[in-house]
Amino acid sequence: MILIADSGATKTEWGCVSRDGATRIGFTSQGYNPNYITGPQIVEDIKANLPASLDPTLVSEIYFYGAGVTELQYPFMEKTLREVFTKAGKVFIAMDTLASCRALLQDKPGFAAILGTGANSCLYDGCNEGLNVDSCGFILGDEGSGGNLGKRMITDYIRRNMPPKVYELVGRELGHNNDELLDIIYTRPFPNRFCAQYAKFINEHLDFDPYFPDLVTDAFRQFFKLIVTHYPDYQKYTFNAVGSVAYYFKPLLQPVVEEYGMKMGTILKAPMEGLIKYHLNN
Repeated sequence: MILIADSGATKTEWGCVSRDGATRIGFTSQGYNPNYITGPQIVEDIKANLPASLDPTLVSEIYFYGAGVTELQYPFMEKTLREVFTKAGKVFIAMDTLASCRALLQDKPGFAAILGTGANSCLYDGCNEGLNVDSCGFILGDEGSGGNLGKRMITDYIRRNMPPKVYELVGRELGHNNDELLDIIYTRPFPNRFCAQYAKFINEHLDFDPYFPDLVTDAFRQFFKLIVTHYPDYQKYTFNAVGSVAYYFKPLLQPVVEEYGMKMGTILKAPMEGLIKYHLNN
């Protein structure tokens, strides 16, 4: 059995498939960014979420794509996964950007991005990830991501940098005063997830006041200005992206894509089906 994992900042989507494609088992667990979680925590969470129909000893190949999983983290992730899937012969570890490339483009070269809880992007040669302009993560960057949208809204709320009716609406949604919000973001685990959860709220209130679509549009413009435009000849590529933010905010994303001289390509909510197709064909 082949086991494929797409691990973002919020959750991990798992797909287990037989080589002939006849048997498929899917499940979810929490996200495993190694910058925020330990090996024992990962092992415990995988075991807690394994479906009864999946015998871990039958997994022969693992392809794990993860947010925050740099080459320095490859040995850590391989060791951790082998503690659960003890019979796996091959354990392949890569960044989540390669997952987006393979899901969106299969074996064709092009540009691929992730716009979910976090953000990332890269050029793809049809097999491996190529040039990557680092998004710098939640604290320093991730422009255009769900975490970035939520962080922008919370910052505006704390500073009262929004219309009065929006301030009242956002205050009811947040349910915390300024000091509590700062404490949550600066001292508690997973501040990126905390901020990203409000992307859905923003999407649901796009028609309430121009503040919300303006916030999203500006975040996408920052994503292009600070990241996408730094790829050589970026305008010759179509813009392909995977992730809930790209998927649900597509009507606001497309004009920004065109504003920066690119054509909209494929937008996927999640990469798993594309990854399964890729690994069955390769």
